[in-house]
Amino acid sequence: MQRPLIAVLITSAFLTLNAQAADLIQVYQQALANDATYASARSSLEAGRERITQGRAGLLPTISASGSYTRNNGEFIPVNEGVLDVVNGELTIPTRSNQDNRNKTYTVSLSQPVFNLSLWQTYQQSKLSQAIAEATFSQARLDLITRVSQAYFDVLTAQDNLTSTQAQKVATTEQLASAKRNFEVGTQTITDTHEAQAAYDLVVAQEFAAINDLDNKRTALQVIVGKAPGELAPLRTGVTINPPEPAVVDSWVASAEGQNYSVISAELSLEIAKREISRNRANHLPTANLTAVAQRVEISGATAGVGTTNNKGIGLTLNVPIFNGFAVTSKVRESIALEDKARNDLEAIKRAASQNARQAYLGMNSGLAQVKALEAAEVSSKSSLDSNKLGYQVGVRINIDVLNAQKLLYSTQKDLSKARYDTIMNGLRLKSAAGTLKEEDLAPINALLVH
Repeated sequence: MQRPLIAVLITSAFLTLNAQAADLIQVYQQALANDATYASARSSLEAGRERITQGRAGLLPTISASGSYTRNNGEFIPVNEGVLDVVNGELTIPTRSNQDNRNKTYTVSLSQPVFNLSLWQTYQQSKLSQAIAEATFSQARLDLITRVSQAYFDVLTAQDNLTSTQAQKVATTEQLASAKRNFEVGTQTITDTHEAQAAYDLVVAQEFAAINDLDNKRTALQVIVGKAPGELAPLRTGVTINPPEPAVVDSWVASAEGQNYSVISAELSLEIAKREISRNRANHLPTANLTAVAQRVEISGATAGVGTTNNKGIGLTLNVPIFNGFAVTSKVRESIALEDKARNDLEAIKRAASQNARQAYLGMNSGLAQVKALEAAEVSSKSSLDSNKLGYQVGVRINIDVLNAQKLLYSTQKDLSKARYDTIMNGLRLKSAAGTLKEEDLAPINALLVH
């Protein structure tokens, strides 16, 4: 009897270890490896890092080599073929002659831009484009942190709702049974039984909705982490959430307007638009290229004989645009309009970042106050429920009073947990809007979970 018991205990221990709940950092690490949106942003970054190489290529020399082989098969047919003719006092008979020739040509050419302002501006734009790719990826990383955290706490919220609803169902079931017993012995009316039955039917419907909502929230988290999430570490009861630091909204707004990655990308886009104007205007200017050519030609044939020709040349090519159908002027006007658009886009993004930072800051402070008020309300709701249960037992309270007190307590507990999650998320959104959010910021939040 001892050995089977020991085996069961050992198996239970291993199952407990395997079923250990995953915390926020572990889920985030899974998302880093499996989230398709983040993987797409990483690939975009790799592509963006090639921009400088491509832009610099226009300023570097271009070297090309070519070769050709030509064979001409020809035959000379005189007009008076086979007819006697006198050439230089001699009697000859004109005949056909072979005209086959073979030409081999080898050419190596080099072209180096000496003056081309348009290519220079393209190179400067490529560096800005790569910087935009870096900023976009950094923003994608911040978005991943907030998306994972939001999905994580959405699952915890759904679990809390389901747990609260099931606890309310148990309590309502007890009240329904009590109402039926009291009605059978004649101490209560049928109205109390109907009220308890209605409350029980309502909480059963709420339980089905809570189960469905939990499945949806777990599916949303699965989309990010790439696999079905296991058990998640819940938030510890009675945790203390630190207020934002610094405790001045203007500091967060200023940081959002200067360090937010979306703002940085918009500033870089504006600079690209300015250089696009210069690049298009440069098409009015002359360009100069240094050219060098080395060529070798080998000739052999019946009439040309055998010989080799080597040619080497170096020079400067100057191209002066005179008229191109007003295309350059039109391009300049277009780029000026796009530069104005980029400036307005930057202003709109700055305002949005400022608004997001302000909303997150106010939301976090409001959430902290709400958590404190709901904690006091939870204590009061528990006392009210205990008083109503005692009054119901002694006959000074009716069944509906107890049901209402139970409903108020469970509703307060759900609101309290939701307020805590929202406050934590507002803290992350505040740092994200300010451009200061880092992976290390998940550690203090992870410490609030049950491990």
